[in-house]
Amino acid sequence: MAAPEKVKGPVSYFPSIEKTYGQPMAHWFDLVKQQQGKKQMEIVNWLKAEHGMGHGHANAVVAHCLAQAKP
Repeated sequence: MAAPEKVKGPVSYFPSIEKTYGQPMAHWFDLVKQQQGKKQMEIVNWLKAEHGMGHGHANAVVAHCLAQAKP
């Protein structure tokens, strides 16, 4: 039996983000959507300053949201 495929990229951070900050990913995605029009690092820094998120976690959330928003 083959081992399950390892999750890669920003999605791999999601279980840790939910556990660490006590909110489902949908909560964080909604917050990022409200920052529409800002640059990636502006949103990352906002999540860090306003919500106490670590840099890696904030960057993973924002990168995922921005990738989903691209046509």
